Amino acid sequence: MTKTELKESVLKALDEIRPFLASDGGDISLVGIEENRRVKVQLHGACVSCSVNQMTMKTGVEMTIKKYAPQIQEVISIEASEID
Repeated sequence: MTKTELKESVLKALDEIRPFLASDGGDISLVGIEENRRVKVQLHGACVSCSVNQMTMKTGVEMTIKKYAPQIQEVISIEASEID
């Protein structure tokens, strides 16, 4: 899978997740993909302060991304202040 195909697969996964986050007043965006193995995302809206956002990351976001792109090993959420 090329970098472009990988990015498209990750974006498709995020599109699948987005309606669930939106129903709770949140959203998610792709920040980057490192070494074709680690995906960095940023949560928005209600998801930023949600008490279960780490569980959402592992059980929802990471699982869905791995379904579309099995080579991904980890999905991490970063804060807006961490973006270059």
